[in-house]
Amino acid sequence: MSSLLTRRLALLSDDAHRALLTGGLRGIERETLRVDTLGHLAATPHPLALGSALTHPEITTDYAESLLEFITPAEHDIALTLSKLDDIHRHAYTKLGDELLWSQSMPSQLPAEEDITIAWYGKSKLGMLKHVYRRGLALRYGKAMQCIAGIHYNYSLDERLWRLLAADAGDASTPMAFQSESYLATIRNFRRYSWLLMYLFGASPALSSGFLRGRPHQLDTLSDDTLFLPYATSLRMSDLGYQNDAQSGLRPHENSLDDYVATLTRAVNQAYPPYAELGTKKDGEWIQLSTNVLQIENEYYSTIRPKRVIRTGERPLQALCLRGVQYIEVRCMDVDPFEPVGISLETGRFLDAFLLFCALDASAPISERQSAMYTENFARTVKLGRKPGLCLRRDDGDIGLPAWGHELLARMAPVAALLDAGRGDTAHADALALQAVKLDDPDATPSAKVLAALRANGRSFAAFGLEQSLRHAAHFRAHALPASESARFNALAAASLAQQADIENTPTGTFDNYVAAYRASTLCPHS
Repeated sequence: MSSLLTRRLALLSDDAHRALLTGGLRGIERETLRVDTLGHLAATPHPLALGSALTHPEITTDYAESLLEFITPAEHDIALTLSKLDDIHRHAYTKLGDELLWSQSMPSQLPAEEDITIAWYGKSKLGMLKHVYRRGLALRYGKAMQCIAGIHYNYSLDERLWRLLAADAGDASTPMAFQSESYLATIRNFRRYSWLLMYLFGASPALSSGFLRGRPHQLDTLSDDTLFLPYATSLRMSDLGYQNDAQSGLRPHENSLDDYVATLTRAVNQAYPPYAELGTKKDGEWIQLSTNVLQIENEYYSTIRPKRVIRTGERPLQALCLRGVQYIEVRCMDVDPFEPVGISLETGRFLDAFLLFCALDASAPISERQSAMYTENFARTVKLGRKPGLCLRRDDGDIGLPAWGHELLARMAPVAALLDAGRGDTAHADALALQAVKLDDPDATPSAKVLAALRANGRSFAAFGLEQSLRHAAHFRAHALPASESARFNALAAASLAQQADIENTPTGTFDNYVAAYRASTLCPHS
């Protein structure tokens, strides 16, 4: 254990400070495809009864019109966050008719590219900005890749905790600067150790054979409709999932917030020749927001991001520069196909201990060589994580994945104990113990369980995915929401539709000027 971690744990275990650990917030964004009763992608528009995808605070769409995104309110306890996520699922099922929510990260059986409908957000300039951005994604990456679903875990610590750590360190920077740089340090540690999350929670070792659209691959055939890798944990997070030549050289260094902002600023302003050949318009219609490496900064496919809640019309980088980092967004978690809401409470408890460990432990700057090493460790784990004898690289030489995993769990144990002391139970220690079992027995991992279930379902990814989707649908439909909660969701839907109408009825000039103002970060000038 580092001396810094030891000192910080002692500081936070003091009765005067322990309550600060309960002040942070947890939020979850869960993506899920709407499918029909055969498991095929739903061709219907976003259900009007769910409200406006543009303005609803808890139910929206991601890339495709059929790719729902559920967003929980931020809560102090992950158990409450998951309860809110469960409520959203139960409400959604009252409005979906016969449709199902797909239970997997990798897509269901997808139609031809032209038959995948890009999400529509109405005729306002803001709605069209979101839609045209997605047109650009279709051009750059293809529509199938944009139908992949995941769990995004939003995590923050109490701002008073950061101020306490700054005072303990004798740091003379502003509270905003210290907090921002501390979150960047957390992200650096996350990059060092995030391979562990892919081993423990990766749940996409197989995919539908039609997903690759004829792209070359080195996957094995499990059945006529299913491809897989025998030791894979998360093909979603491999080069078969999120991948792009333009971004291949983009490595925003998280050694400082300035480095991070500068790298992404260059990417959203640097032309990329293949995109330039396409242009921004075709036959007078917008087809992408720009011809740069990134249309907007959210296009950067990262496993974790520093975040700040943005204001209407504000760009994410603009918010970070003006008001600093507010929380981090973990983006590498697969949907757990064995959990109705896609993630278990035990996983949430583990993530809380893991992220607090990353936040409190020493975190030196990352060199180019180390960055490449961490990227390679992650890539090995997503494709080969359960392979017997698999070794990962670190500065002091190669080490077996299970041995390093147990070493990390041992370093996390005092962090989990500190969290449990504040609760008066052993929830976090128990969550660590559950994961230790997986390190000793690869068959206990979600990815291994998925492959076992596939083999029990005719070796078919589609059959397994549909079976789990039907099981989850029955669960939610059998547990109706209280009338008061249903009324709350219906009121949110009605208010969101009214808000969208107001936006659409507000004059904002031409769309060309609107895009130009967004690029210039002048839509929200008084941040």
